[in-house]
Amino acid sequence: MKIGITHRLFFSILAATCVALLCMFLIVQWSIHRGFLQYLNTLDQGRLEQMSGILEQAYAEHRNWDFLRDNPGFLIERLHVRPADAPPERAPEFGKMGPPPPLPPAGSVQKPRMPFVVLDAERKLILGNQDGIRDANFRPVVHNNKTIGYVGILPLKDFLTPPQIQFLSQQKSALILAAIGMVLIVIIFSLPLANRLVQPIRSMAAATRDLASGQYAIRVPVSSSDELGQLARDFNSMALTLEKNEKARRQWVADISHELRTPLAVLRGEIEALLDGIRDTTPDAVRSLHTEALRLHRLVDDLYQLALSDLGTLTYHKEDIDLSEILRKSIAPYRAEFTGKKIKLTADIPQQGEITLFADRERIQQLFTNLLENSLKYTDPKGELIISLFCSGSRAILEFQDSTPGVPEEELERLFDRLYRVESSRNRSSGGAGLGLAICRNIAEAHEGTITAHPSPLGGVMIRVNLPVVGCCP
Repeated sequence: MKIGITHRLFFSILAATCVALLCMFLIVQWSIHRGFLQYLNTLDQGRLEQMSGILEQAYAEHRNWDFLRDNPGFLIERLHVRPADAPPERAPEFGKMGPPPPLPPAGSVQKPRMPFVVLDAERKLILGNQDGIRDANFRPVVHNNKTIGYVGILPLKDFLTPPQIQFLSQQKSALILAAIGMVLIVIIFSLPLANRLVQPIRSMAAATRDLASGQYAIRVPVSSSDELGQLARDFNSMALTLEKNEKARRQWVADISHELRTPLAVLRGEIEALLDGIRDTTPDAVRSLHTEALRLHRLVDDLYQLALSDLGTLTYHKEDIDLSEILRKSIAPYRAEFTGKKIKLTADIPQQGEITLFADRERIQQLFTNLLENSLKYTDPKGELIISLFCSGSRAILEFQDSTPGVPEEELERLFDRLYRVESSRNRSSGGAGLGLAICRNIAEAHEGTITAHPSPLGGVMIRVNLPVVGCCP
């Protein structure tokens, strides 16, 4: 039989309450019994002193203890003490208090069991029971500055009167009833309490099942600020992240399909034109097919690079390299292309000294190549590109500042998203797939660096790359 968490919590509360009540019952019962005996012992101290005075006077009259041996009821008569094994008295009616009932005659066969003992000067028993003498509380009987004997009271727990026993029994019964009542109250209130405590867990379990089935829009209500409330907030945050990731995945698949469809459609159209004889097989036609094939190859290669980076399987062979040297070598092949597009290219790179970076040479060169191609594609003709490299402490700062067109500030952060482009300016007509900056971000992060986008003073976009260096000697 499977026991749910509600019943487990209910039985846990009930068991803890029962254990607490049992401990409380035992402690209170022990305290009442002990306190009651201490109270009786306090009263008996005065009686012990009184008995010592009576015995002293009687010994002074008789000069020995024979009077006590011959008449065991002597102290009982003087103190009006009822023997412990005597039958209980009937409570007198109000206004009809009479003399105490007659005691059994001296020398009778039935000896009363009395709660006190009397010893002579040599501690030999004169009156009372031998049992319990060790636990008795003795007081010396002194006559003419000489100890003539001892009188003691036995432990009162063995000599409680019926009313006293009844009093203790009533207290015990009251405690038992109180404990039973508290258990019933706990039973009545603990089950609804357990249901209330478990309700958020049930809601979260149901929401988890919905989330596992693909319903990423599910949310659980946050009704408290405790651990369950924090768990609900964390669950909602996780659900929101999964929902965003699912939307990004769908958008990613749609964008990839669109990007692949364009070159494939062009290739198919041109090949069909050649097959149907609409277009002659000329070097220009083959060159056009080759261009589309290269475009498709670059797109697939970029997708492959991103996939390897996301999986963590993209290999990096790091070594100490000169960052300024690699930047100069990366810029050199593109000067002719920038000149052909009438874009002024200015490179502010330290000519002396080295900026040593522990990095993968090919990946850093790929980073610079992607940034150069990005500026070449998205900068208007007769524009300008300024590349700056300098050190700031233990970091190398690389800035690419191009001219118009620019990007709205609210969309600058999204430039590094996969397949993202600002359609109003940097659109697909330039031939880009929107993967270059995403690859740049992965390379920068793999080298413990950062890459950010800012508005450029020239009117376009400034890409800033921040990388840690081993040595910087410009």
